[in-house]
Amino acid sequence: MLARLRWRFSRDGGGGDGGSDGDGDGDRGDRAAFLAYFTGWVLDNIATHLPFVVEVDGRAAGMAWLALSTRVPSASRLDRRTGDVQSVFVVPELRNQGVGAALIEAILRDARNRELELVTVHSSRGAVTLYLRSGFRDGQRWFEWRP
Repeated sequence: MLARLRWRFSRDGGGGDGGSDGDGDGDRGDRAAFLAYFTGWVLDNIATHLPFVVEVDGRAAGMAWLALSTRVPSASRLDRRTGDVQSVFVVPELRNQGVGAALIEAILRDARNRELELVTVHSSRGAVTLYLRSGFRDGQRWFEWRP
């Protein structure tokens, strides 16, 4: 289920490469290879990348990931675990119906239970209001470097 959602995320434009939804015959070879690779990736990374899925009427409606990391200890806080919300995707036909909010609520509940120091997200423009409504603050100090 996760691999199929991630394939759709990538093919529906959420993953940055656009294209078809992956259900057509033209992408079968690429799709099968991706599903196999992604399934292995999930198994290899399950300790640091936690999947969250919402179902509606027994069908996968959306997914999100919480990537866990440990920061360098400080004198005042030895255990500095953080999380990063990644690859949030809601199937287009169920957007704006609370699926994304349910995913973020589940992730933040898990983050609280794990006593994470901080949770970040790099949002698309269309999802900014979702994160602000969920309690994220607009970070003015996010910088990035790309080679």
